[in-house]
Amino acid sequence: MSAPTGRIEHREGQHVLVQTRQLRAPIEDVWAAVTEPDRLARWIGTWDGDPTSGSVEFRMLFEGEHPGETMTIRVCEPPHRLHVTSHVGDEVWLLDLDLTHAQGVTTLTLTQPGVTAEQASDVGPGWDYYLDRLVDAETGADPAQRDFERDYYPATSAHYTAQFD
Repeated sequence: MSAPTGRIEHREGQHVLVQTRQLRAPIEDVWAAVTEPDRLARWIGTWDGDPTSGSVEFRMLFEGEHPGETMTIRVCEPPHRLHVTSHVGDEVWLLDLDLTHAQGVTTLTLTQPGVTAEQASDVGPGWDYYLDRLVDAETGADPAQRDFERDYYPATSAHYTAQFD
């Protein structure tokens, strides 16, 4: 089992899932890993379309048959901020990626405002899984070594739901 790393914060009247990862890499490299389709495909999925239009079609690659989803780009300030809104059916998720760099280390912070206790039990382990895959892809390890059902879900779900008590 992998140790869960995320936390639930209470901000402006809502619960926010917060996940961070640190990579010993230039901020531009980490930005490319989270924005370029070929680099994204190594750890989570890929996208098609023209981001200058304000949205792209994103498709997960490691969850079996997964329908594409529209990602509306709310903020894009390379190489520091990418804030998107995911639209899947009636479900809307805000996903905010913020990158900082100091002393050779880039810190990636992913936040998901508005997460509920029910969502957190799935989403928390899911982001742990995918962000660990990102670190693997960027450090030369094999992301395929990660097993979501064995190491993340439901094994780490209680870590997230307990933070709502």
